[in-house]
Amino acid sequence: MTFAPLDWIVAIAALAICFAPALFFARRSGRSTSEFFASGRAVPWWLAGLSMVATTFSSDTPNLVTDIVRRQGVAGNWVWWAFVLTGVSTVFFYARLWRRSGAMTDLEFYEARYSGAAARVVRGFRALYLGLFFNCMIMATVNLAACKIAAILFGFERWETLLFVGLLNVAFAAHSGLWGVLVIDMIQFFIKMTAVVAAAVFALRAPQVGGLDGLVTKLSTLRGPGGIDYLAVLPDFTNHWDIAVAVFIMPIAVQWWAVWYPGAEPGGGSYIAQRMLASKSEKDALGAVLFFNVAHYVLRPWPWILVALASILVYPELSDIQTAFPNLDPKLLGHDIAYPAMLKFLPVGFVGLMVGGLIAANSSTILTHLNWGASYLVHDFYRRFVKTDATEAHYVMAGRLATVLLFLVSSVMVYLLDTAKDAFDIILQIGAGTGLLYLVRWFWWRVNAWCEVVAMISSFAVSLVLLALARSGSPVSTHVGLLITVGVTTVCWIITAYAGPATDREVLVEFYRRVRPAGPGWAVVRDAAQLGDDADRTAGDNIPLALLGWAAGCMMIWSALFTVGNFLYGRTTYAWMLLAIFAVTGSAVIWVMRQLWPSQQAQ
Repeated sequence: MTFAPLDWIVAIAALAICFAPALFFARRSGRSTSEFFASGRAVPWWLAGLSMVATTFSSDTPNLVTDIVRRQGVAGNWVWWAFVLTGVSTVFFYARLWRRSGAMTDLEFYEARYSGAAARVVRGFRALYLGLFFNCMIMATVNLAACKIAAILFGFERWETLLFVGLLNVAFAAHSGLWGVLVIDMIQFFIKMTAVVAAAVFALRAPQVGGLDGLVTKLSTLRGPGGIDYLAVLPDFTNHWDIAVAVFIMPIAVQWWAVWYPGAEPGGGSYIAQRMLASKSEKDALGAVLFFNVAHYVLRPWPWILVALASILVYPELSDIQTAFPNLDPKLLGHDIAYPAMLKFLPVGFVGLMVGGLIAANSSTILTHLNWGASYLVHDFYRRFVKTDATEAHYVMAGRLATVLLFLVSSVMVYLLDTAKDAFDIILQIGAGTGLLYLVRWFWWRVNAWCEVVAMISSFAVSLVLLALARSGSPVSTHVGLLITVGVTTVCWIITAYAGPATDREVLVEFYRRVRPAGPGWAVVRDAAQLGDDADRTAGDNIPLALLGWAAGCMMIWSALFTVGNFLYGRTTYAWMLLAIFAVTGSAVIWVMRQLWPSQQAQ
């Protein structure tokens, strides 16, 4: 693609606007690990929420959505739309509990909730497993997308792209800490949204598409692989039952609670927990998560989807992309690369804005994962098990060195992946089966540290068996494999809850006094803590009311998502009906939140 001088000016200006403010946070972030990894626990809800949205808005996300739409139609997005159930449950059940825990990272939770050697083992193991391996896998998928985009736009090799984004992201992550990451995320979100909306507008203007009406008209009669309807927002349960099971029934029935996936963890975790723990109050923590879920599922998807749908008309086959970009490395060719291929329709100036937006999208995710991963490696492993008596300055420096290590490892992993969808499936499979444990451990005292160890080992072992079967020529379908993994893992950790060593009563009592989880699962410990039921009620822990808020919140987000879609399709009757549902459920959410968290309970 050709870049005019104006494009370079716009791209450089966008990056300067994003990154310059972060330079002012170096001194503050260097004061302590609390400032470097948790922003001194002083983050307002809107900044934490914007940062969550920006982090999940990575350079690989438009590519992933494009891959899904081209293979399975719009309805294929239910594989991640189902995580609305997870995100809203965090709002009404878990955000306040995380904030009350007072931990710096979600792994610090383990030694507050559990006791004995197992608590130390699970904290140290997950610090390395999630902070190094899992975290680097995620960053590799993001940087793989950056490599594909740069190959289309500039003709870069993988190493050239990795060198550029590495120098940029590592420098700022190591320099500014979480405060800098939050501020960069906030600015990047608005630049990225402007860029992707512009990409959708100009993609629709492509001659092969003919505008929004042309897109809908042409795709209404065009069928995808296996005869799927590209425009349908629900799968065809009559003629394509296998697809409906894979992309809708399994995600809604099982995946949302059974699978651990960063940004959509059952019960909250990873960088979502990091933002909640950094919030200045309980209300700010839950407000941030609610805002994140609304923005994540309602504001962002349709610009990506429109570009993906337009790409079907412009590049019906992958060979059409290779023909349009003859210098493209065939190893990078996949349905996910159709998104950057559609950027050729952007006019001068907007190309620069999109480049700035894509770099911002990459940085917002990588910066967060570098800071989050470094917090695990330093606070939960190095400081806890290796060097326990150093100064705060020493640990801040260790965090900066860990940041460099994480990016180097993730860069090596880029060469092991092919497409964004493949990486997404790998991450889901590895995290399968453990989600229910992460939901239950807050509300049932009997869950112990060995449950966590057994869940991780059994989930990973079943994943290896399924992988071996696939390589031997006897593959198990994705949804069947998920059910097997969930079933085996759940049985294993529940048996361990009853048969394994129980958590020390003193630890349980202290945890209850600090966090005050509601419900009958803590009745025995509640009696020992001698706080009484009134403590739960005054803390706003009303499980039936929270269930109502959860149901209303999910309906609010889904109705808003499909209101936008139906207006774009020109189906105004359905759109107005869904808008009415949104108004009713949104009012219900506001009412529930006022009942659960009255204004006088800010802390």
